Amino acid sequence: MTYSLSRRGFMATSAALAATSALPQAGIAEVPKLSLDITKRTLDIDGRAATVFGLMNNTGKSGLILEPDQKFRVKLTNNLDTKTIIHWHGQIPPNVQDGAPNNPLPYMYQGEVRDFDFTPLAGTHWMHSHVPTQEMQLLAAPLIVRTAADVAADQQEVVMFLHDFSFLSPEEVLAEIAAGGDHDAEGSSEMASDTGTNMSGMTGMSNMENDTPAMAMDLNDFNFDAYLSNDRTLADPEVIRVENGGRVRLRIINASSATSFWIDTGKVDASLVAVDGHDIEPISGRRFGLAMAQRLDLFIDLPKGEGTYPILALREGERERTGLILATKNAHVQKISAQSEMETPAFDLDFKQEFSLRAKNPLAERPVDTAQMISLDGSMQPYVWTMNGRTWAERIPATAQSGQRAEITFMNKSMMGHPMHLHGHAFQVVGLGDQRFAGARRDTVYVPPMAKVTVAIDAGEAARWLLHCHHMPHLASGMMSEFVVSA
Repeated sequence: MTYSLSRRGFMATSAALAATSALPQAGIAEVPKLSLDITKRTLDIDGRAATVFGLMNNTGKSGLILEPDQKFRVKLTNNLDTKTIIHWHGQIPPNVQDGAPNNPLPYMYQGEVRDFDFTPLAGTHWMHSHVPTQEMQLLAAPLIVRTAADVAADQQEVVMFLHDFSFLSPEEVLAEIAAGGDHDAEGSSEMASDTGTNMSGMTGMSNMENDTPAMAMDLNDFNFDAYLSNDRTLADPEVIRVENGGRVRLRIINASSATSFWIDTGKVDASLVAVDGHDIEPISGRRFGLAMAQRLDLFIDLPKGEGTYPILALREGERERTGLILATKNAHVQKISAQSEMETPAFDLDFKQEFSLRAKNPLAERPVDTAQMISLDGSMQPYVWTMNGRTWAERIPATAQSGQRAEITFMNKSMMGHPMHLHGHAFQVVGLGDQRFAGARRDTVYVPPMAKVTVAIDAGEAARWLLHCHHMPHLASGMMSEFVVSA
């Protein structure tokens, strides 16, 4: 699947995809809704056929691109022979349209059609099944909402959609993880010193934790068969032809079920301008990390002359990698190995990246009305992951009243990291360890092993909103609760 478009080409393609942006405002209500079909599809993964799920639009491509001021007016059809439900990750729809199972709407059954209609948030977002085993079968797609500035800019937009994939069924993957089977990541339970970071001195650890002997840290609990960028591996990567000396806006979405990545731009500098669809003060560099469900927007100004510019996603703590290749019209593209020469470091254990992020549009300063701590716990044997020591069935929700400023502190007491996602809200990171600061606005924040992260939330619609870890095996084994907002 290709999401690369020049500014001129993007307008033509978006018109075919959306069929609304070129119409007079008064006529928009008459335009048929966009369609999304939940369906099966077949991928060629390193020469082997794989049946996966997908979310296909009117044109038969994956995902949606919305133009400025275009509403999210979508007809969703379940063509699978099983029940499902789709969550619009990063969006803030009315609670009834959020896409959480039985919260409040039930699952969609085979052949069922549902209509959605809300005003979307601009930025790089995505959509996915809220059934963990289905997300592990790639039931996910990009959801891009462009701004007027995007339309006016002389830039080429490229989407990089990342996945991890196994030829085993998701149920078999979960069973092997729980049993410690052959697919377990052999090198993932390393001491912290092997990643280049001393856990005992890690930012965010309390005095009690500093007195605790260093334990083994688990970066990955499963070795997947393939790591995909836009449904392809580096054996046959997507090659996107770019303008000589042009600017690329690269929208990167980590849709993987259990893998954090470092994005490496190789020989070209990049400017990080947004995280989770929310603008930040730009940061320059050539390597940026993202955990499961997080997004990064990078501006890349290409040099003059012919050339190829691989953009690689490096698996945390391991040698596997995937990616795509930006190449000028006449450039020769050389094969890239799917294995790095050396293992990639762990992702942001010391918060170096998160500390560098500052929101362009931070939450207004105001007193905190309610503050709560959530303990993130779990173990590999038995394989159970909890919030405040409780699984979903025994949950005690976090609470706030609509309009209140709430703070939630996530205290990770486990040796795995947890990307924590809140439905229906965009929060701001305001504390890392014991250090307060005005950080990025997000909908998914990564909490490293034995670390502490605090987020500020302006409580929205009075409803029950899911709050959970976005590592699918952790979610499937119980790491989910709620943020209950009362009137």
